[in-house]
Amino acid sequence: MGHDISALRKFVSPEIVFGAGSRKSVANFASNLGAKHVLLVSDPGVAAAGWVDEIVTLLTEAGIRTTVFTGVSANPRVDEVMAGAELYKSSECDVIVAIGGGSPMDCAKGIGIVASDDRHIVDFEGVDTIHNPPPPMILIPTTAGTSADVSQFAIISDPKRRFKFSIISKAIVPDVSLIDPEVTETMSSYLTACTGVDALVHAIEAYVSTGSGPLTDTHALQAIGLINRNLEPLVANTADTYLREQIMLASMQAGLAFSNAILGAVHAMSHSLGGFLDLPHGLCNAMLLEHVVAYNFGSADERFCRVAEAMGIDPRGMSKAQVQKRLVDRIIQLKRAVGLETKLSELGVSLSDIPSLSGFALQDPCILTNPRKSSLRDVQVVYEEAL
Repeated sequence: MGHDISALRKFVSPEIVFGAGSRKSVANFASNLGAKHVLLVSDPGVAAAGWVDEIVTLLTEAGIRTTVFTGVSANPRVDEVMAGAELYKSSECDVIVAIGGGSPMDCAKGIGIVASDDRHIVDFEGVDTIHNPPPPMILIPTTAGTSADVSQFAIISDPKRRFKFSIISKAIVPDVSLIDPEVTETMSSYLTACTGVDALVHAIEAYVSTGSGPLTDTHALQAIGLINRNLEPLVANTADTYLREQIMLASMQAGLAFSNAILGAVHAMSHSLGGFLDLPHGLCNAMLLEHVVAYNFGSADERFCRVAEAMGIDPRGMSKAQVQKRLVDRIIQLKRAVGLETKLSELGVSLSDIPSLSGFALQDPCILTNPRKSSLRDVQVVYEEAL
């Protein structure tokens, strides 16, 4: 009797410290990792909010030298990764700390990869391409959504190719993730909405992914429920500490789910859009979500019924078509409530862009775990519906 290899499941995650004030243990963890000189990766917005100075102070007080790198765009670019890696090496750093949203965290992962292996970051595109372990990494997320701090993904933009590529490897799961809801208090309600919907997409895609399993399912469903209940009130009142904590928890659980179950067509298509037009990742996901759910529903209807339940819909006595309609309606209603109503066409996507976008989406590794197999034409139709 041969064992089915696809029934094996592995689950990777960093050491996680969750809760208000957890960022303050950064120096302790850096010391434990042997840090003498930290490269601190962030971006201008996070620096302006004061978080970079606080981390520098904490490290300095512990006798750890710090070099700060904030040259990171909203979609981190290959040249920024290479510049950061150059600074890491010339400053003789030994540990990387990142504080910020998905972009500085992804950039920090890229810097770590290049710092240990002198090739160009584009050479590491794809799955398991990293052979030299990157330096120790401590990540402190300032947004509740991208979950780069718990994932084995780094997404980097190559403006020359107008392409966003994925690097997926256990090697870039950070050593430590300090998840501190206090640092999300400086997020605007728009950013709260974008990153919150990003986390919702992570959870839904991970739950219906062909790579899902018992180790990821509970995280995904809990994240969906938490976001469904708490995102609207948080966007309306970003000062509420309880709601911030709930969404931060949801983001973490969604991250643990998608890092291990991988994602689906929303992310494949969204990476393509973000690379092509340099748009915010959470917004790209939001615009595509209900269209991909409708496209995928029939290929994973039992799973989508559970998603609907997690979003407060009672599917008993409903036909599959009714559940699908209610779920899509609830997604649209949630997006409207948090102010994410934009359509692709309003952001400058035209019909003539769709063949190119679709070609890039089909090259993205996330398309491989989508529950419904997708042809070029399928992807084009979904983009057209999202226009």
